[in-house]
Amino acid sequence: MTWSFLVTALIVVLMPGTGVIYTLAISLGQGLRAGLVAAAGCTLGIVPHMAASILGLAALLQASAIAFQILKLAGVAFLLWMAWQTWRESGALSVDRQAPHRHASRLIRDGVALNFLNPKLSVFFLAFLPQFVPADAPEAAWRMTGLALVFMALTFAAFTLYAVFAAFLRDRVLSRPGALAWLRGAFAVSFAALGLRLALLE
Repeated sequence: MTWSFLVTALIVVLMPGTGVIYTLAISLGQGLRAGLVAAAGCTLGIVPHMAASILGLAALLQASAIAFQILKLAGVAFLLWMAWQTWRESGALSVDRQAPHRHASRLIRDGVALNFLNPKLSVFFLAFLPQFVPADAPEAAWRMTGLALVFMALTFAAFTLYAVFAAFLRDRVLSRPGALAWLRGAFAVSFAALGLRLALLE
């Protein structure tokens, strides 16, 4: 593992995406504990993509236009569903003290689904991980696995910071009805925009 890998990985995990939006929304709506569970779910959601990259399966996804489109459309549909749930002020993403808190398994399920249904991650890891492992390196697969685990740890750490930040602001936000309405709209638009960006992905 090199400093270039750590710096590049940190830049990637800190960039706002579906996992960050989901973690922020859950932390604001249900508090820090739920936010950490959501962060764990989002982190687990990248495991299939990392495994595919290490095993070479991501290359098959990249080569198969049909498989890529099916996974992409499923991801778009899920993001739009999340946007709709947020817009209509229901479900775990509702930023409200009276919102029904979902079980941890459901938080993890949605977090996993958000990242699993994003084919861009498979293509990304196919291009990302091999750059830091020479092709002729002994036990290259194990070295890539080690880098993937470090990336997962960095991902969870970054999402945890987002969750702590959102939970810290929770009481201030919930005491202002105007801010609540604005946040609901902002989260809904964010999920819809991410879905649109994924729909346009080639």
